[in-house]
Amino acid sequence: MLKDKRIVILGGTSGIGLAVARRATAEGACVVVVSSSTARVQRALAELPGAQGEALNLRASGELGAWFERLGTLDHLVFTAGEELLLSPLAELDLERAREFFELRYWAALAAVQAAAPRLAQHGSIVLTGGSAGVRPPPGFLIGAGICAAMEATVRALAVELAPIRVNIVVPGFVDTSLWSNIPEPGRSQMFAAAAAKLPVGRIGKPDDLAEHYLGFMRGAYVTGQALIVDGGGVLV
Repeated sequence: MLKDKRIVILGGTSGIGLAVARRATAEGACVVVVSSSTARVQRALAELPGAQGEALNLRASGELGAWFERLGTLDHLVFTAGEELLLSPLAELDLERAREFFELRYWAALAAVQAAAPRLAQHGSIVLTGGSAGVRPPPGFLIGAGICAAMEATVRALAVELAPIRVNIVVPGFVDTSLWSNIPEPGRSQMFAAAAAKLPVGRIGKPDDLAEHYLGFMRGAYVTGQALIVDGGGVLV
């Protein structure tokens, strides 16, 4: 169902986004990956036969809008872009930095939807990315929880406003990606091990564990306004 469909993946050069791009390319989709880094775009294209790529500042809504205008029509939009997580208790929270954290994870996603929506196929879709912190936040995830919860509410509103275009969100739990790179070793490995020991599935996620669910939302012609938690059962324990 994705063969020859044009899929734009913002954040598609690493982590979950790259895993989505690999699977979509394997199904014959016409994939376009976008990153802020030219080097990451080039590395991704080297393993994505037939794909296209662009380096853009996703925080610059004007640049993003102009690019979508040049791009033309598309069938599906995926937003997986993110940066290193902001982890801080309230007493130590830098509010200016917290506001900046919203720029990419919330406002850039909304700007991308605004720019892409007029160019999306009538029965196309948008798949955004949240996080299980919006459902069950660990200590220190104050800002992450706020963004994730806001994204889920925004998806429901967009599903109504943009219909018949379908809008859904994948909600990952612990996934081993570069988003955790601000936590130095061995602390990161210890955190992953502790999280894995609590999860019903006995391990943390990999990008490929998430990728199929993005494609499922693209294929799911009768699904909109939904959030799918993919967290190894983390919200249950």
